[in-house]
Amino acid sequence: MIKDLLRTLFDAAVARAQAEHCVPPYLPPPPEGRTIVVGAGKAAASMAQAVERHWPGPLSGLVVTRYGHGAPCRRIEVIEAAHPVPDASGAAAAASILALVAEAGPDDLVLCLISGGGSALLSLPAPGLTLADKQAVNKALLTSGATISEMNCLRKHLSAVKGGRLGAAAHPARLVTLAISDVPGDDPAVIASGPTVADPTTFADARAILERYAIDEPSAVTHHLRAAADETPKPGDRRLAATETTLVATPGQALVAAAGVARAAGYAPVIVGDAIEGEAREVAAEQARRALGTPPGHVLLSGGETTVTVRGEGRGGRNCEYLLALALALDGHPGIWALACDTDGIDGTEDNAGALLSPDTVARAAAMGLDAEAYLADNDCYGFFSALGDLVVTGPTFTNVNDFRAVLVENR
Repeated sequence: MIKDLLRTLFDAAVARAQAEHCVPPYLPPPPEGRTIVVGAGKAAASMAQAVERHWPGPLSGLVVTRYGHGAPCRRIEVIEAAHPVPDASGAAAAASILALVAEAGPDDLVLCLISGGGSALLSLPAPGLTLADKQAVNKALLTSGATISEMNCLRKHLSAVKGGRLGAAAHPARLVTLAISDVPGDDPAVIASGPTVADPTTFADARAILERYAIDEPSAVTHHLRAAADETPKPGDRRLAATETTLVATPGQALVAAAGVARAAGYAPVIVGDAIEGEAREVAAEQARRALGTPPGHVLLSGGETTVTVRGEGRGGRNCEYLLALALALDGHPGIWALACDTDGIDGTEDNAGALLSPDTVARAAAMGLDAEAYLADNDCYGFFSALGDLVVTGPTFTNVNDFRAVLVENR
């Protein structure tokens, strides 16, 4: 069945980004001194587990991951915290990580494991701010339509650990960061807000983003950004001179893995792009036009991170929003199927990774008395696909290389 093939493509993309596969080849040699492992993100626990399995000497450390994304480790402590809105557990974990790396000396190695979600999980506020301040800004950003780069620019300038601050604290130890990219363009300074990477953005950039999306509360945040008292470490900062960063898995690699499976199944894969951004509905409209002009026997693969400006009251997620908009744009065209899922297994804040679309999706919904356009207007795409039984539920995948989309034009 076509739906089974689409799910197999998604599974291949996720498998390519599993820590056990992608972390061990990039482990550095052991140091003369201690090895301290720290990290944050949805894949942090599985990455720590892979390090433990393949590290030849002693090590210790602490990583923080999302609730439900933990993995058993013997020597590295794993703390779970909230995502996407941070909580006190994440703030405490970030403070402990900062203290651990500050103890490292010139003969020690700090091995930092970073993946998507790390920005919300490393939630230690900058001096003068509270966790409640950061929670309020995060909630506003998540419904504003801001891009991940814009969100992370703000997060860096409200944090005591992000935007290179963790890397600066580890000086003079050698610092090696292994990162699984979940951001368009694979910029290490954007992945989890670049805690070990020099930050080219400024307080002025952060202020401009708040103004762009008309976010003016809480007042402590706007005051902090105006004061601009402690800028993030910039390129050339001597404290970051002994650092190196390696991307061990990327969205592009995941798409290539899926393309190989499609080819083996007799479909010609077309990788549209691994860094597609924009409103989910607009991306869907453009990809619908492309699919309608694509010959049978092809599958369009794409990644990136769309955004949703929330105006309704429903339960959503950017992948389900994209898929419902795609269904309406295709208008029941025969032979076009699709899947859109987040590779971490969670579409937005719901319990599904995404959903599946078939040529008769809108017609089946109408037969059940469901108005597809009304569901889209209410940002209730989860409710729409749930009623049809077309949600994709995987549970946590323990990795994250952003969204995965496959639009298949059936062979005839």
